[in-house]
Amino acid sequence: MTSPTLEIDVAPEWGDDVDWESLANRAAEAISAEAAELANPDMLVSVVFADDEEVHVLNRQWRAKDKPTNVLSFPMLSREEVLRANEAGNRGAPVMLGDIVLARETCAREAAEKSVALAVHATHLVIHGLLHLAGHDHELGTAEAEEMEGLEVRALARLGIGDPYHS
Repeated sequence: MTSPTLEIDVAPEWGDDVDWESLANRAAEAISAEAAELANPDMLVSVVFADDEEVHVLNRQWRAKDKPTNVLSFPMLSREEVLRANEAGNRGAPVMLGDIVLARETCAREAAEKSVALAVHATHLVIHGLLHLAGHDHELGTAEAEEMEGLEVRALARLGIGDPYHS
């Protein structure tokens, strides 16, 4: 199975009880099986497992929201550019798809609220972030939100993880 090439950085706050790099790669493989535009090893993605402070700064700087959030996605390509990168003849040259940054404390709090393991919630957020990098946006309307949710649920099911939206 092919998926984007991930460059992963894990802050110490995430601990070493989970192999976060492997988790991110499995999440990328699962969503690539559902969203063909992501099944491209020439696409590069930076995944940062950060803390709330770092995400708070980024959220304030780039989204004018003065608070941490669970995950931020910074796409480098438009949806059309992502699709064009997968056309025959356009493969081979590495292309930066974007960056995903997860906030440890917010993710842990949300996981506890949902009564799921942090690793399960982080897997969902990596998948969610990758879809944003591919040009999906649940804030564009109900149809796009339902499409994105369906892709996430199917990718999570490939990993043996239940539907986070209807649990």
